[in-house]
Amino acid sequence: MNVEEVVRESLREQAGDGVRPPEGLADRVLALRRRRRTRTFAGLAVGTAAVVAAAVAVPALDSGGEDVRPASDAQTGDVVAHPDQSPPRDLIAAGSTALAAFYTSRTTEQPGGDKLTTRTYGLLDQKTGTYKKASKKWAWIDVAPGMRTAAVLEGELPARRIGILDLITGKVERWIPVNHPVAGVSWSPDGRELVATAYAKNPDRLIDLPDDHPKNPPQRHGSRTGFFVVDAPSGEVGPFRELPQKAAGKFGFFEGNSREDLRWSHDGKLLYVQLATGADGENRTWYTPEGKKTKAPAAERYAGWPEAGLSPDGKLLASDGDDKGSPVLDPRTGKKITTVPGQQQLAWADNKRLIAWGCDPKKCSGKGEFRNQLVLVTVDSEKVVPLSDFRKASDDYPGRWTPMFAAR
Repeated sequence: MNVEEVVRESLREQAGDGVRPPEGLADRVLALRRRRRTRTFAGLAVGTAAVVAAAVAVPALDSGGEDVRPASDAQTGDVVAHPDQSPPRDLIAAGSTALAAFYTSRTTEQPGGDKLTTRTYGLLDQKTGTYKKASKKWAWIDVAPGMRTAAVLEGELPARRIGILDLITGKVERWIPVNHPVAGVSWSPDGRELVATAYAKNPDRLIDLPDDHPKNPPQRHGSRTGFFVVDAPSGEVGPFRELPQKAAGKFGFFEGNSREDLRWSHDGKLLYVQLATGADGENRTWYTPEGKKTKAPAAERYAGWPEAGLSPDGKLLASDGDDKGSPVLDPRTGKKITTVPGQQQLAWADNKRLIAWGCDPKKCSGKGEFRNQLVLVTVDSEKVVPLSDFRKASDDYPGRWTPMFAAR
């Protein structure tokens, strides 16, 4: 029995039990499945079963006839663009990927001479399909694949518990207490696990060293202590793995980035830390979930700064770009296959299309490179589809906004 037959048989069984599914529900579930075919077979089987269970348990229409499906499902268009909005107010999506959230950063003077950088998030409200200003108490947010939930941390960081936020109700459905305070969490590609990075101090705070010269500005510091993996469905916290940052140099200055969080590999089997500079010119160091340093996966050996990384099928690799375009590499050899328009590749929409920052064609150099917008570009094509207006600040979101993407 194939997946389509399983879905329809499940709905017929529910009908036999006296629960009448909404008309066309099977087609909507299968359409959602088709949008997510880029996932692995195992992930697809689990994900489809979960979708069926959720779809049957929660009708698509409430008693008043209002569509209450998550907005990312209700808006099924291949490209959902708002080129007149910046920061965006309404859902932006392309292919299997959507803008799940965005944030702006602000640095303020603190008592005692410190400086603190905080984020203001615009988070997708799945009821309305709009981005709403998140609560100020959330110092860190990471949205899970599927965009039904997000992991949140309360400020000031580091936090003693991890919240699982329901993006439909807007409420924290579970708190997960931790023994080691964390300042960053990241979802695994399958949305089942979180890697939490622990710190002794807030990595977003610049510290005024007591013995430093009065004219020197507050300094970065390396206070990471380690990490652990959390099983999201059960809330079980895995063993703590020690992974301290390097100590300050001989003059007392820390040479790395204060925030050096753990992130997941493309297949979710390894973890890495993005560095400013690394050994042999590499800017990623790789670890097993048990905390042992290891080699880069073959497919991500040439991964650099772009957040897009590997295409869903693992056949293409996004590379560092500039105002003249962004290279796409063969992940096996690191050789350039082609160049796509755009300055920075942010996320894959599918195996051939990328969401990127694109600058104003008339001002794509010098200061103009900072006047950019979200665009959809295609491998082996010069076609560019604007997704947002050019990036700028607003009264609600002071400063330039930074996008955060997730599978829809």
